[in-house]
Order: sequence, then structure tokens, then C-alpha cells
Amino acid sequence: MLVSATEMLQKAKAGHYAVGQFNINNLEWTKSILLTAQECKSPVILGVSEGAGKYMGGYHVVVGMVNGMIQDMGIDVPVALHLDHGTYEGCQKCIEAGFSSIMFDGSHYPIEENVQKTTELVKIAHEKGMSIEAEVGSIGGEEDGVVGMGECADPEECKAIADLGVDFLAAGIGNIHGKYPANWQGLSFETLDAVQQRTGDLPLVLHGGTGIPADMIKKAISLGVAKINVNTECQLAFAEATRKYIEAGKDLEGKGFDPRKLLAPGAEAIKATVKEKMELFGSVGKA
Repeated sequence: MLVSATEMLQKAKAGHYAVGQFNINNLEWTKSILLTAQECKSPVILGVSEGAGKYMGGYHVVVGMVNGMIQDMGIDVPVALHLDHGTYEGCQKCIEAGFSSIMFDGSHYPIEENVQKTTELVKIAHEKGMSIEAEVGSIGGEEDGVVGMGECADPEECKAIADLGVDFLAAGIGNIHGKYPANWQGLSFETLDAVQQRTGDLPLVLHGGTGIPADMIKKAISLGVAKINVNTECQLAFAEATRKYIEAGKDLEGKGFDPRKLLAPGAEAIKATVKEKMELFGSVGKA
């Protein structure tokens, strides 16, 4: 069954490792990630953007698919189903549909409105036994139409949001969604350290995990990051493996591509990517 992400992330912060959030977009991605988590004995967070939820047919469809896979494939590692960069309305819908975790991205609101909306969602989520993530300082790049310039969060604003009772906090520290440009200045560890000092034991979240050098990942974990989001790297691996399969011309003697065979190389590529990240994050064997 699905679980809140709170306990797994508290353990991760105390144990100086991070749990991976891997975004899902269809059945194949979900199956690959769950099987890899089971193989690695790692807790895992399945992230769902609002766009991906709509693409897969709606939030109830996603919950039914994930719960069914956990049951039928015998997955017994901790699994959280988490709304990624949710709007206020999207959070309400995912609470109703049966997600076990939500992220309210109120970073684009004035701090007063962010506080007001976050306060309300914290109360509702905790009444349902769900975990909730908040964000301060928008993450650079674009994800499902959500655009951020990558500014660093104000540590005092982070404390204000943390004090509302959120379970984990995403603080902008120069990280971006998508590929990092050649002139990227790197993560602001000074900001991250200041945020941790003001938020104490609260697990911190690093969005945009694709392309961040391993030494930066490990330093971020040492400064309180307990959840790292990965999406673009899985997209690239899936697309490249699928492209190679198509170009190889394996079309079943002219009868057309079998969709199960067409998607299999991409699914294997995602498994390899997820396993590599779990090893880097230190979550292998922590279930």
C-alpha cells in the first residue's frame, strides 16, 4: 500500500542519504521504477505532475494503477505517490483521489498568500495521513508549464513556511529543471546551509537532479537534502533507447511494431537510470 513520505525522509536525513523521486508518465515508467526500487531494497517516491496526471487519464487512474502494481507485483518497499509542483486546486484533487503525498508550489505567490494556502493544505493533508511538501524560491527552467528563473530562496522565508508544519521543504538554491546550461554557476551551498540552520531536522528537497555532478549531490545530502527529484534523465534515456530500437528496423516482418516490444528498451533504460541514482543517493538497502 502507499505510504506517506514523511517517515522515509526523516530516516533519510538522519541517515545522511536521500530518497529519489522519479516522475512517472505511463505504465511502463511506473513498472520500471517500482521493480528497481524492489530490487535495490530502496524506498521510492513516484512523482506525478499535473500534466502527467491528465495525460494518464486522471488522478484516480494513477492511484489505481500504482496500487494495483504494488499488490500484483509484490512490491514491499515503502512507496509514496506524490503530486509534483501542484496548484492549490490540483492538491485538493489528489487528496480526494488517494495520493499519499502532495507538493503545493506556492512559490509564485507573495509570501503572505503562500503561507495562507500552505497552512490550509497542511491541515487537510495531515488529517488524511498524507505528507506535504512546500517550496520557497522557484526552481529554474520549465516543467509542465511551470517556469522558474532559479533564484535562491530566502532562508527566513523558508523558516516561515517550515514553521507551518510541512513535512519537507524545497528551497531554490540555483537548481533548475531540465538540462543545465554550460554557464550554470552550480548550487549555492551557502544558501542551503543557511536554510538548514533555520529549519533544523526538517528534510530538504533538491529539484532538478538531472545533470548535477555527483560531488554536488553528495554535498547537498550532507547539508540536509533528503529527497532528490529526477525526471529529465529518465526521459532522455527512454527516448534514446526507443529511437535505437526503431532505427534497428525490428518491425516483426512488416506487421508493425508490437507496442510491448517497442517500449521494452526504454523501460530497461529507465531501470538502469533509476538504479544508478539510488546508488548515488545512498538509498540502496534502506527500505
